This record gives sequence, C-alpha cells and structure tokens, in this order.
Amino acid sequence: MTSFAPDSIVLNRKLPLWYQVSQSLRASILGRSPQDPLRLPTEEQLAGHYGVSVLTMRQALKELEDEGLITRHRRRGTFIEPNALRTAPVRLLGSVDAIVAQQSGMATEMLDHGTGPVPAELAEYFPDLDDVATYHRLRGDEKTGEPTNHARNWVRPELAARIDLDDLVRRPMTKVLRDVLGADISRITDTVEARLADPETARLLQVPLLSPILHYTGVTYGTDGRVLDVAVIHYRGDRFSFTVTLEAN
Repeated sequence: MTSFAPDSIVLNRKLPLWYQVSQSLRASILGRSPQDPLRLPTEEQLAGHYGVSVLTMRQALKELEDEGLITRHRRRGTFIEPNALRTAPVRLLGSVDAIVAQQSGMATEMLDHGTGPVPAELAEYFPDLDDVATYHRLRGDEKTGEPTNHARNWVRPELAARIDLDDLVRRPMTKVLRDVLGADISRITDTVEARLADPETARLLQVPLLSPILHYTGVTYGTDGRVLDVAVIHYRGDRFSFTVTLEAN
C-alpha cells in the first residue's frame, strides 16, 4: 500500500525536536491533496525521514493523535483521519514550520488583492518602499464551511510579482514564500492581542459586533534583514486559543 509522503524540514536544535516534527507533519497532512494516500509511513521510516529517533517520532505522532488528525492501529499502521476538525490552538514556539502548520488546512477564499501605498502603520517595516502588494483572504472550516479567520498580507512587490494566486488559495503565505518562491526566511516575529470585532470582522466571521477575537500580527524577515511580508489575521475567539511554550535551557 502506498504511504503518504510528508514534506521535509530543517530542524532547529534549540527547539524541541518532537514539536518541530509534529508541526511539520501536521502542515503536510492539512495541506495534502485529496488523492494523496491516508496511510502514513512507519514510525521507523518517519524517524529516518526527519532525522530523529523513533522515540522522538513517537512523541510527535502522539501529539497529532491527541489532536485527532491521525489514528493508530496496532499491526495495521497509522492513518490520516480525513474527517478531523481542522482547527487548532494558535501555538507559537519560534519555528517557521509551526507558523505554516498554524495557517494550514482551511478552505480559503481570495477576497481581494492589488498594489497600493504602504499603510502608515506599516511604514516602519517597509522603509525602502512606496508601494506594497496586498492580499485579503477568508478562511473557513473545510467540513462545515464556517468562517474561522480572515487574513491580510502586505508583501514586497518583487516577491508578489512571482506569486500565483492559485497557490495562495491552497497554501499559507509563509509556505508560498519559502517553498514556492524560495525566499530565505530568517525569522518571524509574532504578536497576539485580544480585541473586539469591528464591523468588517464581525461580518466576515459571522460573529456579533464587539465579540472577542484574537488579533495576530506576523512579520517575516529575510536573511538580509528586510521585511518580506506582514500578516494580520483576525481569529474567531470561540474557535481558537493562544498557547506559548517556553523551554528552559
């Protein structure tokens, strides 16, 4: 039986390996094509793929099993759960793959896109630019169709010129920049705030005006120190929580 082929990952040895592996595998699962097989490779094969121990791989798989993304059957193997609810806590642990996983696995509608002047509140991120490309997307649960978040991205024009809109419907912006365009990402700075839904957010997410939402800002930096992308995402407060894990050295 053919097994599902997950994406590869470059591991950061300063972060928990099981967490990085689980988030990378989660992103692969949520971003899979419908025709992809549901059976995962064995623990040993996955451990070899990611370059980790079987024990580390087992811990990563348990995370996904607890989330309901996979089911494990003794002697039969591990399988992707096609009907799993594809929402999860917003977890930030310093890994680009964690950001990709956070944004993956949702039905996406492109609301609008174009190019315009750099907004005043973003001028500090794009000091060398007069204009910036913008994308506005609405994401929802693939199973129920319920809207869960809407996202705006401001991207450097030279990168935007190479972006295929179909890719942005299927993949998170971070994955498009890194894996499709080959952009060298050095870090992403995240900020999450509690806010009240404004009229636009209330309409798009189908929640009452002034209901609680999570306001996420992610700033993606290239290896040359320039900002490549600024993302602002409004998450429904009743569908997401925010978790930060701090590891002791």
